[in-house]
Amino acid sequence: MSIAFLVIALGTLGTAAIAMSLRNLIHSALLLIVSWGGVASFYLWAGAEFVAFGQVLVYVGAVSMVVLFAVLLTRHSRDDLAIAPDSITRVVSALIVGGTVLGVMMGAVLSTPLGSKITADAPTHNLSVRSLGMQLMGPHAAALLVIGVMLTVALLGAVVIASFDRPTTGKESR
Repeated sequence: MSIAFLVIALGTLGTAAIAMSLRNLIHSALLLIVSWGGVASFYLWAGAEFVAFGQVLVYVGAVSMVVLFAVLLTRHSRDDLAIAPDSITRVVSALIVGGTVLGVMMGAVLSTPLGSKITADAPTHNLSVRSLGMQLMGPHAAALLVIGVMLTVALLGAVVIASFDRPTTGKESR
């Protein structure tokens, strides 16, 4: 294992763990951006430049901005940015969901033929970044545009939903 891989892995997992443990949502979102950047750097290290570029565009760029806008648009005061104290039901629910995801992933890994070799008869595909780009901008351009429009409409809908004033109760009025 190389030192670069260890640095990338420790940085990515460390920032993700710190982001989960913080009480401030803005700080957690900013640390998740760093963690997603670590995943992109892992893709670069592995030689998947197109996937790294997609990771930066989608997660570091778009998803992080949507998360930050959602947090900033739905919170009304600085006190709202702090996460409520943990309860035992949240911890148990998280452990159950995490265990289920781990079980499904382990089942998928164990059911794959990891030791099988590729036979000479199997077709191999030489897929470059250029050919992938040509496919996305050629026959699949309409699907790419539809996805872009759907994401834009979803973001605008979130802004409209967040912009309505909520009714205030006695303790919220200042």
